[in-house]
Amino acid sequence: MNEPLIEGCVDSWASAMAAARAGADRLELCANLSIGGTTPSPALFRQVRRDCAARINVLIRPRFGDFLYSEAEAEEMREEIRMFRDLGADGVVIGALRPDGTLDMESMKRLIDCAGTMEITLHRAFDMTRDPGEALEDAVRLGCRTILTSGQAESALAGREVLRAVFRQAAGRLDIMAGSGVRKEQIRTLYDTVGIRVFHTTGRKGPLDSGMVYRKPGVSMGLPSLSEYELWQTDEAEFRECARIVHGLGGAAE
Repeated sequence: MNEPLIEGCVDSWASAMAAARAGADRLELCANLSIGGTTPSPALFRQVRRDCAARINVLIRPRFGDFLYSEAEAEEMREEIRMFRDLGADGVVIGALRPDGTLDMESMKRLIDCAGTMEITLHRAFDMTRDPGEALEDAVRLGCRTILTSGQAESALAGREVLRAVFRQAAGRLDIMAGSGVRKEQIRTLYDTVGIRVFHTTGRKGPLDSGMVYRKPGVSMGLPSLSEYELWQTDEAEFRECARIVHGLGGAAE
């Protein structure tokens, strides 16, 4: 663990292919990244699995919002984990909390039981816990391979003090993967100040203009703050530069 690794966070076939061509060691396959990511469709997974040699971890998140799940939602997540396991996913990205801001250990154990031999990443539900040190030890006890975190801040750079603390506490027992707002300009700073060598990024630069010529004014299909005529995808050149920097960071932590 703690070897240099870059994970591409992608929610489309086009983004997955761009990240893979640019040197992604692993993909986190999602849907709906504009709302923080939800579970992707089986059809999208099959397309990416067919066309991409990189490891693929699948986000399991049934909805936007908090990580306090009903039993029906937990059942849905367990079924999705079994399905993606059977489809050939390399890992799943999961998280569930109790109302008091601690990890829901019973729910997490049941999710992990469904995963079989797949790798387990605890997603940014970690950033919503009341005590990151306690949550880290719970993740270790659960057998998680990775924690994806911004250091309980809006971006990994802003959360670098917490990232440093949990990275040291982890002491190689699992990977601490920096995510949220990670761009090529921040990678070296995070490595130098924290020691982290594992990064999670969309590799996006900005929106692409839609090919639509006719554009209906005054009608929104989703969040009014988002344009219907902008496409957000991984930029291959941006991701390649991120991968170049990460892969040059050196070996395991001293």
